[in-house]
Amino acid sequence: MIRIEEISKSFGDNKAVDSISFEVNTGEIFGFLGPNGAGKSTTLNILSTLLKPDKGRIFINDQDLQEHKRACQLQIGVVPQEISLYADLSALDNVLFWGGLYGMPKARLKERAMQALEMVGLADRKKDSIKTYSGGMKRRINLACSILHDPSILLLDEPTVGVDIQSRNHIFEVIEKLRDDGMTIIYTTHYLDEVERLCDNIAIIDGGKIKAQGDLETLGKISKIKDVLTVQTDTLSEQVRNAIRDSLPSCSFSSPATIELECTNIADDTCRLMDVVRESGVRIQSIDTRKADLESIFLKLTGKNLRD
Repeated sequence: MIRIEEISKSFGDNKAVDSISFEVNTGEIFGFLGPNGAGKSTTLNILSTLLKPDKGRIFINDQDLQEHKRACQLQIGVVPQEISLYADLSALDNVLFWGGLYGMPKARLKERAMQALEMVGLADRKKDSIKTYSGGMKRRINLACSILHDPSILLLDEPTVGVDIQSRNHIFEVIEKLRDDGMTIIYTTHYLDEVERLCDNIAIIDGGKIKAQGDLETLGKISKIKDVLTVQTDTLSEQVRNAIRDSLPSCSFSSPATIELECTNIADDTCRLMDVVRESGVRIQSIDTRKADLESIFLKLTGKNLRD
């Protein structure tokens, strides 16, 4: 269990993290979603003890991070946003070097190094120097280095930036396996699809503040985003529009022949709308449903597109 209580961090006049609090349950993937500059990396740097917060407290499995710094560090693996490898060394030597910083016995370290390389799918390239690797392969070695010491907690700071599709999927599979094996993971990203695939709970952060947190269903309720039904017709007279409004007041018309309905219950509301349209004799050309998704939730909560 990770518990963050009102941590803040400023750099001059810039308040990078502003009194944020959250909890991460044992064995879950907690997504930290926000645009560049939102405070994600600063928060992870505080959790990994690279930065000291200006205020607030952090507990790792009930141990205060500041009071039990070394004990907490040994429980944490970190995958930084920047690739942290020695280009002239082989993959195996890189993994052995970083794992050696934890003081593991040599036999155990070599055993764990090979297991980690197998996990990220690069054991067959273990003797090749890192400078011959693609960007995606380097990020997989970064991940291998972070798990050598069997941490119970893994901090991943945008681990798929600039990687190819094959490496990205392999990274996802490794993360999911680690979670299934009981590891607690904090995953920062600005990619919506990654959060939707991987994360059990999500914190949306912007401008150093957490706007909302919870699972996808909870965030939907907080944002009050609803499913949207769009019906394209051949034509809609004013009389038909009025009849639709009388039956379903939440209907709107994005064009003279297009009906849009925010649905409380998409199945029931679709049936009601279809009944009204059929009774009017209007011909339907197409029907489309748009489920409330993380992108629409983020836009509603922050007032901006994640790519802005």
